[in-house]
Amino acid sequence: MARVVVDVMLKPEILDPQGQAIAGACSRLGFEGVGQVRQGKRFEVEVEGEADDTTLADVRRLAETLLANTVIEDFEVRVA
Repeated sequence: MARVVVDVMLKPEILDPQGQAIAGACSRLGFEGVGQVRQGKRFEVEVEGEADDTTLADVRRLAETLLANTVIEDFEVRVA
């Protein structure tokens, strides 16, 4: 069994209100020096067998179809 991680983030040009709220809260909570924060999602997908090229292609297709809104989000697939 292999674990594949899919990280999903808003595209840089898309406004991230959650990230802005977190960045604003940092200084109020005493975390100085924090600039911009971008909030995203992480998915861990367990697959049967090895994480070979075919399996990674399937997980990329899963990410494009279900896990990420590719109009406003980018994603990265990697083996954990």
